[in-house]
Amino acid sequence: MDRPPLDVAALREALADRWARVDVVGETGSTNADLIADTAAPDRSLLATEDQTAGRGRLDRSWVTPPRAGLTVSFLFRPSTPHATWGWLPLLAGVALRDAVSGAATTLKWPNDLLDEQGRKLAGILAQTTGDSVVIGVGLNVSTTAEELPVETASSMKLSGAPNLDRTKILIDLARNLDRRMAQWEDVNGDAAACGLAADYASACATLGQAVRIATLAGEDVVGHAVQIAADGRLLVDVDGELSAVGAGDVQHLRTG
Repeated sequence: MDRPPLDVAALREALADRWARVDVVGETGSTNADLIADTAAPDRSLLATEDQTAGRGRLDRSWVTPPRAGLTVSFLFRPSTPHATWGWLPLLAGVALRDAVSGAATTLKWPNDLLDEQGRKLAGILAQTTGDSVVIGVGLNVSTTAEELPVETASSMKLSGAPNLDRTKILIDLARNLDRRMAQWEDVNGDAAACGLAADYASACATLGQAVRIATLAGEDVVGHAVQIAADGRLLVDVDGELSAVGAGDVQHLRTG
């Protein structure tokens, strides 16, 4: 299978007006870890790799993809908004990613997954904060075949029939979308409702209205109906008539009926 490399020159030319640094490496353990360790990295630094050997997802799960089969990239921002608003950042990234793959029918699973129309996972997002910066990592399956996928609940852009499998173009669109969404969000001091982010996320979120089971970081399960995204980005779940606000966790959409 022909899997061309990312076009670094095209990336830098397309993004030079808004991104301070755009780098692509052949192999690394984790682009998120690399940017977190780089304390001098400027706002709007982008680091992609053709082969990530020690990628991690939420709850410390591994993220594995064959070289050049996916898009593995991290973005560093130094937001000007209060830390209390940063819970919106993985959601903001999800909306930006969904817009970048607009030729495919996709939805968002709170807080960090992009799903195809069958509910299979196309991408995961991991936001990590350190000091005054946040690093947002994205792992998107692009040309991955069924045999290469780690689990049956995953899919790829190719398997979902997406018309655009050009990783360079997808990354340019994603970086531009992220920059635009971040700028709009920062302009209103992190008010997701005021900049339209809250409405856009809610309209794309497959979790809302669903019966869910959430394995929280505290080791407890929250089971109920997902009803709303709170002003700070947490998921509000109706548990026997009482609203429970969940800030992070592994969400399972439950079948009913």
